[in-house]
Amino acid sequence: MLRVGLTGGIACGKSTIGAMLAKRGAHLLLADTLAHQLYEPGAATYDEVVRRFGRDILNADGTIHRGRLANLAFPDRIDELNAVVHPAVVAAQTRWMKDREREDPDGVAVVEAALLIEAGAAGDFDKVIVVTCDFEHKVERYAARTNLPLDAARVEVERRSAAQFTDQEKASQADYVMDNSGSVEDAERQLEKIWADLRAQPR
Repeated sequence: MLRVGLTGGIACGKSTIGAMLAKRGAHLLLADTLAHQLYEPGAATYDEVVRRFGRDILNADGTIHRGRLANLAFPDRIDELNAVVHPAVVAAQTRWMKDREREDPDGVAVVEAALLIEAGAAGDFDKVIVVTCDFEHKVERYAARTNLPLDAARVEVERRSAAQFTDQEKASQADYVMDNSGSVEDAERQLEKIWADLRAQPR
């Protein structure tokens, strides 16, 4: 099993690239999906997050309102939140990859995680793909995704980016760097070359 980490800055199109890899036959895990599960009432991570950040982050049904949590965490308390969430996410990722390896020892397992490098998890993977794009594309994509006006999206992208490594810092630790500032077709062309190289890697 080839273990591949997929990461990049906010609104760079990581999920789009992940979907392209899955279309080509990769097993894909979204770390954000794991985080959602860890935030569910009854999970140890849930209890610790609520203890640290208070009950104001909760919805009426007791679930965590991730927007409120993000507003409290970014940028000054993001390290505190990550210290709670990252170890649990990394442990769950490791279990998932071992399960996929038993099922498909010659396959490719891809974990998409926004803070993969910041969490110190790059060493858990055989190869790391970093997706980058220019700032204005990030703003436009974030605005489209959240239905925010461009000015508000720009402020939010800047705020969240401040809590992450820069694209350049991420790229310095990558085996492959994809510039996703262009068209979907351009991204497909870049990814096809990466996929061919991944398939050729020894297991």
